[in-house]
Amino acid sequence: MKYTNLKEVVSDLEKMKQLKRITIEVDPELEITEITRRSVEKGGPALLFEKVKGFNIPVLTNLFGSMERLSLMLGSPNLNKIEQEIKKWVSPKIPTQWTEAAKLLPMLLELKDIFPKITTRGSCQEVVLESGFTLEKFPILKCWPEDAGKFITFPVVITKNPLTGVRNMGMYRLQVFDGQTTGMHWHRHKGAARHYQIAEELNRSLEAAVAIGPAPVIAYAATAPLPDDLDECLLAGFLRKKKVELVKCVTVDLEVPANSQIVLEGYINPRERRKEGPFGDHTGYYSPAENFPVFHITCITHQKNPIYHATVVGPPPMEDCFIGKATERIFLPLLKLTLPEISDIHLPQEGVFHNLLLVSIDKRYPGHAKKVINSLWGSGQLMFSKVIVVVDKNVDIHNPREMVWKALSSIDPKRDIIFTKGPVDDLDHASPMPGLGSKMGIDATKKWPEEGFQRSWPNEAKMTEEIRKIVDDKWNNLSIKFSRGNSCAD
Repeated sequence: MKYTNLKEVVSDLEKMKQLKRITIEVDPELEITEITRRSVEKGGPALLFEKVKGFNIPVLTNLFGSMERLSLMLGSPNLNKIEQEIKKWVSPKIPTQWTEAAKLLPMLLELKDIFPKITTRGSCQEVVLESGFTLEKFPILKCWPEDAGKFITFPVVITKNPLTGVRNMGMYRLQVFDGQTTGMHWHRHKGAARHYQIAEELNRSLEAAVAIGPAPVIAYAATAPLPDDLDECLLAGFLRKKKVELVKCVTVDLEVPANSQIVLEGYINPRERRKEGPFGDHTGYYSPAENFPVFHITCITHQKNPIYHATVVGPPPMEDCFIGKATERIFLPLLKLTLPEISDIHLPQEGVFHNLLLVSIDKRYPGHAKKVINSLWGSGQLMFSKVIVVVDKNVDIHNPREMVWKALSSIDPKRDIIFTKGPVDDLDHASPMPGLGSKMGIDATKKWPEEGFQRSWPNEAKMTEEIRKIVDDKWNNLSIKFSRGNSCAD
């Protein structure tokens, strides 16, 4: 489904029994977080809180909190289909005759739908407030007990490069300071932070707009690790095969998704900072209070009867773990363009995106695993990976038991572990300095004689296929009963 409006999503999810309307009164301070946390943990539905204490605007949470809903929000039956679609584009078959070239025409025609379109009207401007507005009107959540206040947790922040005019859409939390100002929590490596740096060098304010509740595919695109100066609207258009419609803002020279539920328009002054945080973050820990830029709101627009879209982050698994899985699958084909030896990657949710990266490779020469490790530390946001483990292509890195068993069976710590120092995620509280720390790479591949391994590598103990088939035929007649799982921890 090519969703353009969050209200369409709510209607469809309800028909599919993937949404639960919460009709009893709940408090946006802490209560919605705890209800949402329990729903995500147990694989529950999206939640629409219709009676939020002190407000007449409903709150939507856990929209992306299952693989089924995540794929639906991205306009596909599953992530594998998206991955295959991207593979088709990044590795097209070069035509050798006109009949093969003709087959490429439908692919090329698809490109017309990925570029954004400026429209003159948008439902996000059904109500326009250039004065007398306040953020206190909206049911913004306080998520965790030690949070510094209320935070907008699912904002699509839109800025433009002051020199080139190229648009960036990113997702950076906003702490509400008062009815007209918020913090702008962007880290130094992000696209909007670069725009702000340029604006400060020019001694200019940076205009910004915040879209809350755009089409879900746009919200996802804002989280994606795209290269600088590549418009996130292109990714959103590609994923759903439908143009992103944008409408010009009222008070700033920016465009926003036309069917957003709520839009905040404003600016960030150069060199103005204010203490922001602490905040219970996706790492499962509170990020500390630090100075960040201040967003001054000049106008608020919204749909009539808007829905306030929020997410809750914290100790995994939470909704952002599913979003991270989408990024893992969508960007794997692009990663293979520069590292074709990679068979698969996996970012376990317990690693909160940057603490652990598992990689399987088609090992072709001595030292190949270490080459891949160092290459990954030089690849976009994978530079933040604190621990990288590389195994052979026959290892299922998505199976924790197999991965841990085979990786630990294949390493000699002194020989196979390398350390380096470089950028780490700003939220890594264990690094000795903010944003700078050490990283570890583990070569857990089978070692070759050319790598100095002179012993014989043992074969894996496996039953023959013949015996497996014989036992398969006899299995139902054995009547063996199982009372528990087969893990020593069960």
